[in-house]
Amino acid sequence: MSGLNRAKKTAAVCAATAAAATTALLGAPSAVALPQPIVGGTTTTTTAYPFMMQITDASQNQFCGGTLVAANKVVTAAHCMVGETTGSVRVVGGRTYLNGTNGTVSKVSKIWIDPDYTDASNGDDVAVLTLSTSMPYATAKYVSSSDTGVYATGATARIVGWGTTSENGASSNQLRTATVPIVSDSGCASSYGSDFVASDMVCAGYASGGVDTCQGDSGGPLLIGGVLAGITSWGEGCAEAGYPGVYTRLTTFSGLVTAQVAS
Repeated sequence: MSGLNRAKKTAAVCAATAAAATTALLGAPSAVALPQPIVGGTTTTTTAYPFMMQITDASQNQFCGGTLVAANKVVTAAHCMVGETTGSVRVVGGRTYLNGTNGTVSKVSKIWIDPDYTDASNGDDVAVLTLSTSMPYATAKYVSSSDTGVYATGATARIVGWGTTSENGASSNQLRTATVPIVSDSGCASSYGSDFVASDMVCAGYASGGVDTCQGDSGGPLLIGGVLAGITSWGEGCAEAGYPGVYTRLTTFSGLVTAQVAS
């Protein structure tokens, strides 16, 4: 496993990391998990996806996505929350455009990160935020531990986010979405080798590339049948052929998430 961070967090951070990785690897494929906006998708709105949350800094600059699963609970990626505090993070709901001023802004009263998390490419990439202000938007249902059949190879999954629309490009001002097929565990292992942890991760994307999450999409949802089944986690670049996006396999962590939602 590479020691380089391959998580898809912020575009600015990822661009710098990717540049360093390219230099270090002398032109080899980047081993950086890039924070992503949706590549190859279409624009959408928070009316269509009311549970889609912006995770921002205290000045409301978005750096990750999240999914509202209860009025005051948001599921996101652990790697989005590393180094953050309740004072440094805000959650914004009901705002389709990054430069908008509408919607609901909440402070965060608690950040829970899976205690086993060390790095996105090691798995356990899940976090739950408790909001100080309840969100007045419809919540997303999420998978239970027994719903493992949702990850059937070829199943259609939907990705949503404000990430960049090309690798190391500019973030999308408007929320975007796309559909991608679930990749078999063996296919994902062929792409990522031992970095793919089948118990904790699921891959989605086309063999030819072209559609993917990208920088800034981290923490956002992987929806299957309209249900939250994964969390945008990491990958090799954005929309590269042979390298599907890697998402947290939420069935593995649904019990932990439910415990946090109930707390």
